[in-house]
Amino acid sequence: MYKVVGVRFKKAGKIYYFDPLDNMLDIDDYVIVETARGIEYGKVASLVREVDENDVVLPLKKIIRKARMEDEAQVEENRLDAEQAFVKCVEKIREHELDMKLVDVEYTFDRNKIVFYFTAEGRVDFRNLVKDLAAIFRTRIELRQIGVRDEAKMLGGIGPCGRMLCCSTFLGDFEPVSIKMAKDQNLSLNPSKISGLCGRLMCCLKYENDEYEKAKSLMPDVGERIQTPDGPGKVVGLNLLERLLQVSLKDQDQVLEYSWEEIENQKNTVAQLTK
Repeated sequence: MYKVVGVRFKKAGKIYYFDPLDNMLDIDDYVIVETARGIEYGKVASLVREVDENDVVLPLKKIIRKARMEDEAQVEENRLDAEQAFVKCVEKIREHELDMKLVDVEYTFDRNKIVFYFTAEGRVDFRNLVKDLAAIFRTRIELRQIGVRDEAKMLGGIGPCGRMLCCSTFLGDFEPVSIKMAKDQNLSLNPSKISGLCGRLMCCLKYENDEYEKAKSLMPDVGERIQTPDGPGKVVGLNLLERLLQVSLKDQDQVLEYSWEEIENQKNTVAQLTK
């Protein structure tokens, strides 16, 4: 087991684990940590706890110390310089006529590297761009291609629900979302109705999916014949969340609605009578 503390580097970013050493830390404390790409500035997202070896990436990096006032000033200076770097990079992208869209720029805390995040339809030969940027900023340059979901997470925005995007406010990681989830929830399959600002299926389709899957495993499928309190019938519709079934009764031109409990009780009654 390893003693770790969780740290985030962005508002809704992924939580990374670090060795706390002897630092006494609270939630929302800012810390200086050692990472694979250099010294970084982050916020404590989870307190010290023990985790299994399989849950951490070894060797475990260390928390160097709590952040100081001068560290906050350094972060602000880095942010302002990153804004200027963004403008310079856009100019160079136009100059080289590259088919790419710059999304964000960030300095590492120790200014050992500048990372330029961009989107593009395919592969981009940006070797000459990197040379120009290195000559301007005289530090290590990294150009990182990201997907449209990551772009939405970085830029933020307001979703179809009228609230700030989940990915930019609290979702640490993206989870797989499929069209089957929309079908199970009886949602319109119109792409404009179930897609987010990124153009991909909305992340919120995943939130209630486990409940729908559980209900679906318990209840009969559409088209299945069942016994109801009013006689045999065929399931023609389901309301999975409320556990309701629409049933077309045999030899009757009508559709009635039953709760799953009513059908289960009827099944148990029939089983008892046939014993």
